[in-house]
Amino acid sequence: MNIKLFRIIAVLLATVLTARQTASAHAFLDRAEPKVGAKIAKPPAEIKIWFTQELEPAFSKIQIFDSDGKQLDKKDSHLDSKDRKLLIVGVPKLAAGSYKVSWRVVSADTHRTQGNFKFTIKS
Repeated sequence: MNIKLFRIIAVLLATVLTARQTASAHAFLDRAEPKVGAKIAKPPAEIKIWFTQELEPAFSKIQIFDSDGKQLDKKDSHLDSKDRKLLIVGVPKLAAGSYKVSWRVVSADTHRTQGNFKFTIKS
C-alpha cells in the first residue's frame, strides 16, 4: 500500500470515529413511562423519561401540557437518586384526555437536547 492511500484511509477512519463520538455525546430519549404515544387507562402519578446519557439536574426538566396548552406538572423535575439518566416530574390526578410531554435536558458533558411526545388517558 502506498503512503498516499494510507493517509487517505487514516483521515477517513479518524473522521468516522470522531463523528460517532460526537453523535453519542448527546442525551436522547431512550424510553418513557407512560410510553411515547401510549393510550393508558390509569392516570400516572409521575412522568419518567430515561435518556441515553447522564443529565445535569439544574438544566434538565420535563413539562406536561393538556390539550389547551395549560401546564399541569408539579414543576418538580428531578433526577432519580440511583440513576442519573432518569428524569422524573410529578403530575396531579389527570383526567381522561390527550397530554403533551416536553423535555429539555443538558447531558453531563453539556450538550443540550429537547423534544416532546404525547400520550392519552382513555375515558
